[in-house]
Amino acid sequence: MDKLLLVDGSNLLFQMFYGMPARIVGKSGKLIHGTLGFVGALLKILKMTEPTHMLVLFDGECENERKAIDEAYKANRPDYSEMAEEETPFCQLPDIYAALDYLKIAHTETRTCETDDVIAAYALQNRANMQVVVSSFDSDFFQLVDPNTCVLRYRGENTLLCDEGYVREKFGVSASRYADFKSLVGDTADNVKGVPMVGMKTAAKLLNEFESLENLLANTEKIQRAALRNSIEGSRDRLAKNQRLIRLNGCEEVPFPVGALRFTYEGQKTGEVLSAIGVK
Repeated sequence: MDKLLLVDGSNLLFQMFYGMPARIVGKSGKLIHGTLGFVGALLKILKMTEPTHMLVLFDGECENERKAIDEAYKANRPDYSEMAEEETPFCQLPDIYAALDYLKIAHTETRTCETDDVIAAYALQNRANMQVVVSSFDSDFFQLVDPNTCVLRYRGENTLLCDEGYVREKFGVSASRYADFKSLVGDTADNVKGVPMVGMKTAAKLLNEFESLENLLANTEKIQRAALRNSIEGSRDRLAKNQRLIRLNGCEEVPFPVGALRFTYEGQKTGEVLSAIGVK
């Protein structure tokens, strides 16, 4: 079966830019540690997954519809407009794009939505006919996991390939219920508030009992603990917002037909790629 690798490029860039042990300067005098880390990690991911098709997606500068739902969404993120360009991960994007071109890997920036939405569209449209691997640390992607879809969390030798069993063991719910689970507990990374008194264990217990958030809200009178029942009933508006913020429905238009994403890794090394694009 063919395998489609979808890489959350912005996520990987930030991981490498801030996670590399040193700030490395290239021969032109500009910083290249993010590029070095990105290319090295990407090549290792390729060797791990052996895709027949792949795409790397980056968040473009566009209006975020989720901010219209909740102005607090991602309000906890740094304001990069107030930082010197060379101090931000974005300064290394041109070199990363050049590296992807050299490797003949399709890539693009999103124009109307977040990267998550386009990745979800590819996964949901193709997983019946292909294996799908989503490479990202964004936990929202756990809701896409199914028998043909997994999430790769790159950590070098400690990389995790997260399948249905992983999601069940980690969170206590099936992947199909993960969006409901996260709506209940919230998401500190995206500044999404959860329901007071509902932690991971309580959310899992409720969803395993009521099977879905919709059914839970339709039957709150069956929640035995009065304080918990009142907290959930008082959070109906919050939960409705959270579902719109978190759920990935795959409705976005994809930038390339999947047939155009065919890829063959030719064994390039990190040093070769960096030399080819003129940064080493």
